[in-house]
Amino acid sequence: RLRRAMATFKRVGTLHTFHDKMVNGMVAKGYDRDFASRCFRQIEGFGSYGFPESHAASFALLVYASAWMKCRYPDVFACALLNSQPMGFYAPSQIVRDAREHGVDVREVDVNFSDWDCALEEGDSLLQSAGEGARPLHPRHATQASDILGHRAVRLGFREIAGVREEDMRRVAEARGGGYDSLRDLWLRTGLSPAVMERLAAADAFRSLGLDRREALWAARGLNRAGDKDDLPLFARAAAVESEPDANLPPMPPGEHVVEDYRHLSLSLKAHPVSFLRALLNGRGIVKNGTLGAGQPRVSIAGLVIVRQRPGTAKGVIFMTLEDETGVANVIVWPKVFERERAKVLGGRFVAVTGKLQNEAGVIHVIADRIDDLTPMLGLLSEEGAQLSALANADEVRRPQEREKQSRAGPDLFGHAPPANDDRARREARAAAAAMPKGRNFH
Repeated sequence: RLRRAMATFKRVGTLHTFHDKMVNGMVAKGYDRDFASRCFRQIEGFGSYGFPESHAASFALLVYASAWMKCRYPDVFACALLNSQPMGFYAPSQIVRDAREHGVDVREVDVNFSDWDCALEEGDSLLQSAGEGARPLHPRHATQASDILGHRAVRLGFREIAGVREEDMRRVAEARGGGYDSLRDLWLRTGLSPAVMERLAAADAFRSLGLDRREALWAARGLNRAGDKDDLPLFARAAAVESEPDANLPPMPPGEHVVEDYRHLSLSLKAHPVSFLRALLNGRGIVKNGTLGAGQPRVSIAGLVIVRQRPGTAKGVIFMTLEDETGVANVIVWPKVFERERAKVLGGRFVAVTGKLQNEAGVIHVIADRIDDLTPMLGLLSEEGAQLSALANADEVRRPQEREKQSRAGPDLFGHAPPANDDRARREARAAAAAMPKGRNFH
């Protein structure tokens, strides 16, 4: 308790409560009371700013060991961090992104391969150009190629799926044997409830059975659930039917797949959400985070807000981290800008930032002077949203004067009047935005 009282500013003023215990204890051990009192006064003076050397040495060792492991075995390091969630500064999606940039093959959750925890799987060296699924290092990390010793793949575990129980998922792994050959086979062997089967389907965990998310959901909802009080009316006579006929389901758009991945897994291996919006961002003069460098005095960038920091020693300055399909960008928001753009900084999940580029010894920041909340654009990832976007662009070409008109609801982000089915578009935009990470806040 004494060490903790010394090690944090929040406990300043509590050291005196240890005076009698320490002094009397030293006297009982044969020390002079005056000497004991002077020792305590030294500790008391040091405690207002001090940090125990034992704590500092221990922390330094942990940092060094972690850095060594991340450099030599990025596969092991990422797998261990994912299995230790929730923790620390970075969310699973950032851990996965960084691992893939370091050449690690990260594989999706699958009922035939995943366990509860994330695990390492054998595979070809991902630092070589040959081999299926080979993943090169990101240019930023190319110089580390000779340092990396770990070349195994990371299989995501069932723990990444929102709303499933460890007990149920361990049953899936234990009953698997030589593998499942159908969704119904898994259901019969494990005895999982239809609700759990639907969660697995929604997480796109049946790819090894040849079922994508939409097909798996259709199959899960068509299981024989006679007597189930929650059975759907459409399947009320399922007791007399072994299986539903194959349905010719329309394919789910890639952007919608990514939204569903974020909704059920908090990350996606298929693509980054911003990649689907790149053409629109290019039209606004917004550059990719991975292209930031020297010779750009003023830039506009955009990305998902993954971290907001407001250190107590920064005098009100906000540090934001934005992520797009090419990497992350660091943004500095001065107090005056923050007060003006407060709602966008704190509430935006997908924002654009315009400002001065600062490059100090290769460390790049954007000093924000304007922030735009682009969160409604995430609705374009859905099927309906993509159609509305295409219509809006076509309308702009045919009748550019329409950009000058505004309905009662006002224009959208590109100056177009809201379409007739605007309510549906707004619902989809809200749903897509809700699936994206809120961003982690640190004060």
